[in-house]
Amino acid sequence: MLNQLIYDFALWLDASRWSTLLHESYYMYNWVETAHVLSLVPSLGILFFIDLRMLGVAFPEVPATTIARHLRLPMFIGFGLMIITGLLLFYAIPVRSSQSVWFRLKFLLLIGAGINALVFHYRMQQSVGSWNTAPVAPANIRAGALLSLLFWSLIVICGRLIAYDWYDCVRQQSGLINLFAGCIDGQSQF
Repeated sequence: MLNQLIYDFALWLDASRWSTLLHESYYMYNWVETAHVLSLVPSLGILFFIDLRMLGVAFPEVPATTIARHLRLPMFIGFGLMIITGLLLFYAIPVRSSQSVWFRLKFLLLIGAGINALVFHYRMQQSVGSWNTAPVAPANIRAGALLSLLFWSLIVICGRLIAYDWYDCVRQQSGLINLFAGCIDGQSQF
């Protein structure tokens, strides 16, 4: 049921003129993809730096609030660009993307990373006064930082694997892979 809804939505997007123009553009799709990859530098580079500070690995002598305050804006700009270009990449090839195990796994990991970020931010705001200048954050903050590093590393790996169709609907797969990839019998076309 859910897979059919996702598939129908992907077909609807794919039929739009702008989706076709973006996908078939000689340069634009490549520019969007390049911008998506390059946006990893300011967004994830800075996020990893903040996570490593919480773990006491990077600049433990600098207060956590100072690092967060100075790096927040460029990180959010990078994330904004990454989100916009990611949506455009999906819009360009919605059927293939929606029927990719790697894309679906990346999407689930993005949800997990978002929840972790909200919890991490809340916990940090609640307790930062007691450890702001300490070289290492408390255990619950360190756990959130480790989870962040894990989530985003796996998201990048899955993003890279989307280009490969090992487990996509164009190949004969097990029932479980077909279910997770969202394959609809007789309708996998990309």
